Amino acid sequence: MHKLIINEWIKLFKRPGTLVMIGLLLLSIIATGVLNKIYGDNGQTAHPQWEQQVTQEIKQAQKQLSELPATAVDVKKDLERKVAINQYRLDHQIPPANETTGWTFINDSSALISFAGLFTIIIAAGIVASEFGWGTIKLLLIRPIKRYKILLSKYLTVVLFDLFMLAILFVSAAILGFSLFGTGDGHNVHLAYSNGSVVEQNMLLYLINTYLLSSIDVIMVTTMAFMISAVFRNSSLAVGLSIFLLLMGGTVTSLIASRYDWAKYILFANTDLTQYFDGVPLVPGMTAGFSIIMLLLYFFVFHLLAFGFFTKKDVAA
Repeated sequence: MHKLIINEWIKLFKRPGTLVMIGLLLLSIIATGVLNKIYGDNGQTAHPQWEQQVTQEIKQAQKQLSELPATAVDVKKDLERKVAINQYRLDHQIPPANETTGWTFINDSSALISFAGLFTIIIAAGIVASEFGWGTIKLLLIRPIKRYKILLSKYLTVVLFDLFMLAILFVSAAILGFSLFGTGDGHNVHLAYSNGSVVEQNMLLYLINTYLLSSIDVIMVTTMAFMISAVFRNSSLAVGLSIFLLLMGGTVTSLIASRYDWAKYILFANTDLTQYFDGVPLVPGMTAGFSIIMLLLYFFVFHLLAFGFFTKKDVAA
């Protein structure tokens, strides 16, 4: 199996487009850092009277909570989270981080995970379909290797490429962030809001968890793109549909969840596991265990279709 993966990895990096993808990701990180350095408020530190500011924010949030209608569930959840975190700051004398540091830059750069995911989706959509388009699928099938191993090696290559892009994003953001903004004033803790209470988290562990958990969305959509590529042998369909769902799936699901509880069974209601460790569930009553089970079910169905069609259907080019 490892030889098949190595072969796929070599073929992947022989394509000029792969290096272009990596270059674009690095360029986007550099551009973000430079623009933040030039136009961002990098010199601000905690205000000497930050306790008064935080107290005022708590009062304003509590006033808004009392005035909001019962239907504004999502807004109320955000305000309750804000009040709890600010109160924790006052109780434990933890000033808010107003300056940009290497830590905050790494955190802000996590927004580029979806951008890196677009490249992974393109790879997943074409890694099977392109073999049929180029006619090279015959060179794979004439080998004494079972079809499921061929397809599995391609999927594992896609997953490795996704982790590779994630590592590039994290490491390059860390190098650039600490070079441009430093490490801050020492208050490098993250205040997470989970199950109605506030907990302190180590910043490095928090960032690693954020990157890994935020990539679940990309991995699930990538798996779907891989399935479409294997079933329909059409990379354009896989890329178009997957990118659309990656960009719009979460937004549409949030709108449905605001009115219907059955939205919790939709894939994109469960891909954001950070809602259980630093936030509030999209639908009341949802748990981390429920979301993991739903993700595993979708993951199983995607692979059942992909491997079922690839191994049983005539794949003669």
